[in-house]
Amino acid sequence: MSVLKAPDYLLCGQASFCPGCGHGIVSRLFAEALEEMNLSDKAIIVMDVACCALLMFATEFDNIGAAHGRPIITAAGTKRVRKSNPVLAYLGDGAAYAIGLSHTMWSAVRNENITAIVVNNGVFGMTGGQMAPTTLPGQKTTSSPSGRDTAATGKPFDVMKVLGGIDLAYLARGSVDSVANVVKTKKYIRKAIAKQMNNEGFSLVEILSPCPTNWGLAPLDAAQRIRDVVIKEFPLGEYVERGISHA
Repeated sequence: MSVLKAPDYLLCGQASFCPGCGHGIVSRLFAEALEEMNLSDKAIIVMDVACCALLMFATEFDNIGAAHGRPIITAAGTKRVRKSNPVLAYLGDGAAYAIGLSHTMWSAVRNENITAIVVNNGVFGMTGGQMAPTTLPGQKTTSSPSGRDTAATGKPFDVMKVLGGIDLAYLARGSVDSVANVVKTKKYIRKAIAKQMNNEGFSLVEILSPCPTNWGLAPLDAAQRIRDVVIKEFPLGEYVERGISHA
C-alpha cells in the first residue's frame, strides 16, 4: 500500500497562505513534479514578492526573490547562466499580466528556455484584493466596489489569446478547484518542465486558483465559483505544444 507524503523539498517550515488559497496546492504540484523527475536538488524557483513569496518559508528549493512583476525576466537571466538547472518563475496574474506584462510577452517572443507558473485568482491578493487584469466583468474588488466596468477598463486579459500565436514550447491552463483538475494541472506542469529540460523553449502554465479571503467566500464556495463562473471566461486545456496542434 502506498503512503502519501509531502515532497522532501516542501513543507520544511510553516507556510502562511490563507485558508482555502490555491497557492498551497500549486506549490505542492510543482514540488511533486520536480521530485518525480529527480530535479529537486537542481531546481531554482524565482518567486514574486507577492503571495508567492510566502512559499520561501516552507521550502528547501534554491529560491530567488524577484521584484514585483519581474520573476519571469529574472528567471530568464538565471537560466542563461545556469543552463542545466530547471528554472521556474512562480507568480500571480497581477504580476505576470500587469506590471510584468512586457517581460511575459518578450520572454515568450524570445522563447526563453524557462517555465512560468502563473496563479490566476482574478485579484491582487497580497495588497488587499484590488482589480487585476483578469478580474471578471462585474466582479467587485476593493478598487472596483461597484463591479468591473468593461466599458471603462476593457475585458479580462486572456494570456492564451495573447501568447497563443507565438512560436513557444508549451502553453496550458489548469485549475485547482477539484481533484480531477488538480491531476490534469500536475500533468501540464510536468510537461512544461520537461519541455524546458529538452531545451524546447518558453512554457507557461496558468492555473485558476480560489482566493476566499479577497472573494469574500468560504473555501468550498470559492472552488465552486471557479467551476460555475471563472472557467467559462478562462477555458481549461492545452493551447500550444511545439509540434502538436491543440486547435
